[in-house]
Amino acid sequence: MAPTIPESSPVGFVLLGVSLIGLYIVGTVFYRVFLHPLRSFPGPILWRMTILPRVYYTGRGELAFKTAELFKKYNTSILRISPNELLFNDPQAWKDIYGHRTTGAPELPKHPDFYRVFPDIPASVIDAGREEHQHMRRLLSHGFSDKSMREQEPIIGSYVDLLIQRIYENSKNGTVALDMRNWYNWTTFDVIGDLGFGSAFGLLRDSAYHPWVRIITHAIKETTMLQIIIRLGFKPVVNWARRSGLMSKNDQHMDLVKSKLQQRINLGVERPDFIEGLIRKKGDWHLSFDQVASNASLLLVAGSETTATLLSGATFLLTTHPEQLAKLTKEVRSSFTSEDQITLTSVGNLHYMLAVLNECFRRYPPVTGDLPRLVPKGGVTILGQHVAEGTTVQVYQWPINHDERWWKDPFEFVPERWMGDPKYKDDKLDAMQPFSVGPRNCIGRNLAYAEMRLILAKIIYNFDMTLADDCKDWLRTQKAYVVWDKPPLNIYMTPVAKKSD
Repeated sequence: MAPTIPESSPVGFVLLGVSLIGLYIVGTVFYRVFLHPLRSFPGPILWRMTILPRVYYTGRGELAFKTAELFKKYNTSILRISPNELLFNDPQAWKDIYGHRTTGAPELPKHPDFYRVFPDIPASVIDAGREEHQHMRRLLSHGFSDKSMREQEPIIGSYVDLLIQRIYENSKNGTVALDMRNWYNWTTFDVIGDLGFGSAFGLLRDSAYHPWVRIITHAIKETTMLQIIIRLGFKPVVNWARRSGLMSKNDQHMDLVKSKLQQRINLGVERPDFIEGLIRKKGDWHLSFDQVASNASLLLVAGSETTATLLSGATFLLTTHPEQLAKLTKEVRSSFTSEDQITLTSVGNLHYMLAVLNECFRRYPPVTGDLPRLVPKGGVTILGQHVAEGTTVQVYQWPINHDERWWKDPFEFVPERWMGDPKYKDDKLDAMQPFSVGPRNCIGRNLAYAEMRLILAKIIYNFDMTLADDCKDWLRTQKAYVVWDKPPLNIYMTPVAKKSD
């Protein structure tokens, strides 16, 4: 006869604890699958039961691609990708989630666990509350107005001209392949450094990365890992790590932002840059130094990395589609008789160029996903479906940009779809929203398009581009985190004879 274990023994307490934990897990799973307010929305059962599959694919940089597969598998526009999260894939969802709400309806707030990883850092325009956001956006609008953009042209143009000069010097008449990923990054960081802080990083000057830029890259990856930890329910661990000084890259980045910002303020002169509107007091509302620093940090990252990413994608897609590259080359070189005619304003007349950039945004969106909103009290209606309060909702750009319901030949590179080609008349062009929509859309949209047009036009005017053999699979092998983890993009840049030669 086996001996009985006294109920008060340590083993008995362990068995009781294990049993209670088991019951809790079983009860939680049962609730999430059969009783949860989101139980009727489709998705893999394991994803509906636990956050772990979502976290796994996030960590691998494959979440956007995996969810695109799941949308097709379930033939749905609404996908439950974790116990309390819905992903939408329909043009109308952009308006329902991010657009202006009807009178009296609350704006869907940005999810704090994503946008406010470090609550002790003052809010910027991207994560501020509704009223604070309106004030910040009004102050920032100074630097993104048409007037400011015209005044910024000499600044932007000087760096683009330096880029062209450096390519001439380093390409050795097209015999040496240049990593254009780096050259685009150096250009956009120098531009945003000047427009944001009054001086460049010297990347183009030195043809090398500044230590600060490397810190920014590591800080982005560090933040991605922190968001994974938060999604697993360990936010106190992140807060502890922050207080303990373990978030070294983010802390170093903010220290550098503040130092550079103070130098910009000490200039004591008015400049047509992004910071001018933030540091000039208007009326009774102005920003503290730390609030200005938070916005400066945002502008630095958002205004450089995304632009360089799109230009890298455009270069790859054009060099792998010679017919489209030839059409764009003809448009650029026939529109200008001299290089000094290529300006921020004149490139606005390059219609095929705009179609190319739009198609690049569709095929290679700089931000593939993660623009989460939190459903407010009382719930909301999205795509005609009631969504309970507290639910995380969003649209991922990669899946919606490659859904055959909205696009004919979604994985083909076809700029003509943006120019009224009858073959693509049924495409839902409003499915693509690289700058989001509504009151929180990207304030730098017009400047970004103008800067990308200017850079690409000057490159095509001066060089013939050929993709190196070792980069044929450049896009297929990439992972997508907050930003793309881009490998080198080696391009042979061959100078072309000018009309005056």
